[in-house]
Amino acid sequence: MGMDFSTLRTLISRYCVGEENWVDSRTVYIGQKEPPPGTEAFIQQRFPDNRITSSKYTFWNFIPKNMFEQFRRVANFYFLIIFLVQLIIDTPTSPITSGLPLFFVITVTAIKQGYEDWLRHKADNSVNQCPVHVVQHGKVVRKQSRKLRVGDVVLVKEDESFPCDLILLSSSRDDGTCFVTTASLDGESSHKTYYAVQDTKAYNTEQEIDSIHATIECEQPQPDLYKFVGRINFYMDSEPVARPLGSENLLLRGATLKNTEFIYAVAIYTGMETKMALNYQSKSQKRSAVEKSMNAYLVVYLCILISKAIVNTVMKYVWQADPNRDEPWYNERTETERQRHIVIRAFTDFLAFMVLFNYIIPVSMYVTVEMQKFLGSYFIMWDDEMFDEELGERAMVNTSDLNEELGQVEYVFTDKTGTLTENNMEFIECCVDGHVYVPHVICNGQVMPGAASMDMIDTSPGPDAREHEELFFRALCLCHTVQVKEEETVDGIKHGIHQGKSTSFYISSSPDEVALVEGMKRLGFTYLRLKDSHMEILNREDEIERFELLEVLTFDSVRRRMSVIVRSSSGRLYLFCKGADSAIFPRVISGKVDQIKARVEHNAVEGLRTLCVAYRPLSQEQYQEVCQLLNGAKLALQDRDKRLAEAYDLIEKDLILLGATAVEDRLQEKAADTIESLHKAGMKVWVLTGDKMETAAATCYASKLFHRNTQILELTTKRTEEQSLHDVLFDLSRTVLRQHGGMTRDTFSGLSGDCTDYGLIIDGATLSAVLRPSHEDSNSGNYKEIFLEICRNCSAVLCCRMAPLQKAQIVKLIKASKEHPITLAIGDGANDVSMILEAHVGIGIMGKEGRQAARNSDYAIPKFKHLKKMLLVHGHYYYIRISELVQYFFYKNVCFIFPQFLYQFFCGFSQQPLYDTAYLTLYNISFTSLPILLYSLIEQHINMDILKKDPSLYRDIAKNSLLRWPIFIYWTLLGVYDAIVMFFGAYFLFDNTTFTSNGQLMTTNTQMMFGNWTFGTLVFTVLVFTVTFKLALDTHYWTWINHFVIWGSLIFFVVFSLLWGGIIWPFLNYQRMYYVFMQMLSSGPAWLSIILLIAASLLPDVVKKVIWRALWPTTTERIQHVRDNREFERAMAYHSSDSLLDGVAVTET
Repeated sequence: MGMDFSTLRTLISRYCVGEENWVDSRTVYIGQKEPPPGTEAFIQQRFPDNRITSSKYTFWNFIPKNMFEQFRRVANFYFLIIFLVQLIIDTPTSPITSGLPLFFVITVTAIKQGYEDWLRHKADNSVNQCPVHVVQHGKVVRKQSRKLRVGDVVLVKEDESFPCDLILLSSSRDDGTCFVTTASLDGESSHKTYYAVQDTKAYNTEQEIDSIHATIECEQPQPDLYKFVGRINFYMDSEPVARPLGSENLLLRGATLKNTEFIYAVAIYTGMETKMALNYQSKSQKRSAVEKSMNAYLVVYLCILISKAIVNTVMKYVWQADPNRDEPWYNERTETERQRHIVIRAFTDFLAFMVLFNYIIPVSMYVTVEMQKFLGSYFIMWDDEMFDEELGERAMVNTSDLNEELGQVEYVFTDKTGTLTENNMEFIECCVDGHVYVPHVICNGQVMPGAASMDMIDTSPGPDAREHEELFFRALCLCHTVQVKEEETVDGIKHGIHQGKSTSFYISSSPDEVALVEGMKRLGFTYLRLKDSHMEILNREDEIERFELLEVLTFDSVRRRMSVIVRSSSGRLYLFCKGADSAIFPRVISGKVDQIKARVEHNAVEGLRTLCVAYRPLSQEQYQEVCQLLNGAKLALQDRDKRLAEAYDLIEKDLILLGATAVEDRLQEKAADTIESLHKAGMKVWVLTGDKMETAAATCYASKLFHRNTQILELTTKRTEEQSLHDVLFDLSRTVLRQHGGMTRDTFSGLSGDCTDYGLIIDGATLSAVLRPSHEDSNSGNYKEIFLEICRNCSAVLCCRMAPLQKAQIVKLIKASKEHPITLAIGDGANDVSMILEAHVGIGIMGKEGRQAARNSDYAIPKFKHLKKMLLVHGHYYYIRISELVQYFFYKNVCFIFPQFLYQFFCGFSQQPLYDTAYLTLYNISFTSLPILLYSLIEQHINMDILKKDPSLYRDIAKNSLLRWPIFIYWTLLGVYDAIVMFFGAYFLFDNTTFTSNGQLMTTNTQMMFGNWTFGTLVFTVLVFTVTFKLALDTHYWTWINHFVIWGSLIFFVVFSLLWGGIIWPFLNYQRMYYVFMQMLSSGPAWLSIILLIAASLLPDVVKKVIWRALWPTTTERIQHVRDNREFERAMAYHSSDSLLDGVAVTET
């Protein structure tokens, strides 16, 4: 039998659906070569090609797919139904009246989306067609990127980008490493080191690479950029040799090769399976509070529409109950209509009335809102005050759907490191066995002149202490992942360290590590390089010491520590470990713990970032055990991370404490001023950080989150060890509620002076206990509520020792609380992404921890200080503008359709339209759309300088105050009132009629031709002028563009009406509007009537505003009043000076 059972088993496991191995791993054959017979079955799996597709549509599916997406919107679908009803049954208005606006909206949106997709197609093609070099049969061949396949061996040269996800086989560097920048993936511009597979790192020619006979087993593609698990099997003469593969061997598509001449690597994930492509999947859609209000109003108006249609249908049949009215001589029914069942007749009439009144639902509002959001977002990107010269970056808008939400924020959740602080570390001091060492100031490579000496505080270490001191310095020189750049220029940027001398420059993905290594340099121990797996350091005697680097136990945010295992030149084995005090102290068995702990706490209170350093000597036997543990974990394909964590836990124990370091991370410029402004605006600021409590608390005081008179409440592990969690929570609850008399402080009461300010500090462990549902304690269900009650009464909250997921849990907890406040999360690192995605509005800072936060956020800003303008100015304006836009749209459509409803009572409920078809179609598209769009883009009810200086103005728009139901009802009633004035005003003008000599029916009062279309045109003229003037009255910020658009749209209406009624159009079957508009304007009393009706319509709104501003003004209105008075005084002073000059001129003459 040609195939043995193991081969059959492999086949079954590959192709049986649901088999775990098939789901979780893939096998890649390097160079598409089959493995030797008898090792394993050669089953070539199907993988996608290397084509990247970011576009949504193709030429063939654009129309159906785009139409489907657009008609998923309720308003579009509703208008489609109305349009179809108009086509099917005999309705009073032409199908064009609803079909044309719908066609306009759909076409504009389709063109916009089609153009965006065409740009994506262009970008895709340029990427997919770029050339790549592939090794085939010992030669290098050029291919288009899209033709690359999994298993192909690729040659990449310096400064080229990787065409897909690759496993590094060899590099031009002797040690098999290569340097890479991942700026396009996570924004980190620092050079990261990646390692070739040990067995192939010496292969430097195409022939050698082609001779590799191996397969790679690895996990199926997943989007985590920093996680990769796999192994490579080499087929030698004997058994296959397995080697582990991790993220340090994986080169990601989009990253760029730097400072390395060339590399050979094998493709393992291609096209849409690369990590970069998987990370471009769309995030969940966030919806703003304004959009929710809009949809609620739409439902109300739909109910109004249906009730209008029902009332008119009922009234029609009541009217027709009288036989004399049922069939007038001029409108007799056909035989078919008489025989139709009354229910069908009634339903048809109901649909006809629905069609007649359907304009109360504003279809064009959605397209106007979209345009307003899209165009409005450019004001953030164009804002020069939010441009950072140091980074050369502007604010970015990743989604424009949430612009107005920036004006509604109630809770701000901020990260500390890199967000409130600069993430620019400066080594301050180190403490070894209680002796403190302070070098001169050094900061990221920049050393002040004459800083070569060392300031020793406490200069009395004995011989043992001297040995420990040197061991401590060596530990810090060896326990890190810093790279050394020998050249003075790195990527065109000069990094001189000494006067005129080109020396080494340190780079690392962690600013802390650079600061520590540079600090050691100032204290006499210089880290030189990593060469051939040996780390070289220069000691105080200028002797080079070499340590063989055996293992690196990498840092992770759960362990909060990292370790290295090294062998000294004398053969001694050491494990050096550095990490957070909470991660090191429990693992220490000896050393001067008390003195060092006291110094760490002292530094933490000063706001410094502290790290502890420990070591453990290893025997050869212990090292062998460690190797077995690590290799077993590294070769695992399933749960590798978990097994590595368990192995690290077993290795990093029985440590001897050496000392601690202190590094300062300065506050960002204007961070304190920004937080103070947010407090005054009524927002609650929470700081969520992974740092220790003392360091974070010091930062909170410096940034004015806590004030000196703030009473600090602690909900920490230390306190819950002394008392039960239940007792601590109830104690804190009693404290805050006693102060507030049992009433919770309103979210927007801010920092009132008459009551104590409370600040709460909670740590991650206690938070887990609060959120964890426990079955043992019946009260635990209430812990969340009590915790929230305490938080509501605190002006600021600090959460320390937080894991990334806990940050998101906190945001989710506040979002789900009974007030449902609007939350904003701001951070700069990958650990803040979950919090940014969870909050209503996520803001990323373009910091030193990469661009992951900025890429996943809704908005990105260069510095924390820019948050102030973003919320207090842009957010305020956006909300004011869009709330007016939404209310105004509903108002103008009520004004438009309510006269149509009233008219039915005067035309026997015959579904006769009041307005001409052209007016019905163009009212929302042309006559009234541009002024409100422009208003919603440039309105500034208050000067932006005042908004920045007085943050309390933000409270005037808090909690969606301008889109509350009372205001919505007021706008609707105002629309109904205006409609009644227009309709009955025009009706009374037409009250008395007489026949002229030529048989025309004329109105007695105004001498206008009496008729349905004249009456409708008069109402429509008053309507267009009234709603446009109403917007003009609401405008505070006038520019030439406003004047042009507002008066221009009125002129357009008049010109259109003159042309529409003044010319016989050949394409119209009948022309009922012929000469109607001109005849109406030829009557003098009609002009007066129009002016009077417009004034009567606008009067109540003006009176209401005057009374409200006089009796109950908001802060905004008071400032507007003061501003108007100042402008008036300035104008008066200018005029009086002019008249004075005129007087002087007269005297002189």
